[in-house]
Amino acid sequence: MKKKVLIVEDEQDIREAMADYLRNVGYHVIEAEDGQQGLQFSLSEHPDVILLDLMMPIMDGHEMLKKLREDRWGMNAKVVIMSAMDDVKNIGGAYESGITEYIIKGESSLEELAKKVREIIFATA
Repeated sequence: MKKKVLIVEDEQDIREAMADYLRNVGYHVIEAEDGQQGLQFSLSEHPDVILLDLMMPIMDGHEMLKKLREDRWGMNAKVVIMSAMDDVKNIGGAYESGITEYIIKGESSLEELAKKVREIIFATA
């Protein structure tokens, strides 16, 4: 069975590029365009990894992560934050929320992202 990856990203071109790449390397990919939709898909689909943007409309990544951690399944979900924000406050706050990894957008290729997803999935398998 294919491992599930949920991408929560409001920028359609970025989301689609990541989704296409991850599908091509063998993952089942679910896409959400905001935190509210991402939370719904997280709780219903139980993905193996959640790739979560921070700055989004309707519900931002911080709020989605907070609500996710309130759920029995969600408290242990593997979450990778993807953000252009590289300041210590955002990164530190994300790690305090129990994220698995923090990736700064623009500093990682799609290949590196797929490698990180694979590492996270097989570290917990």
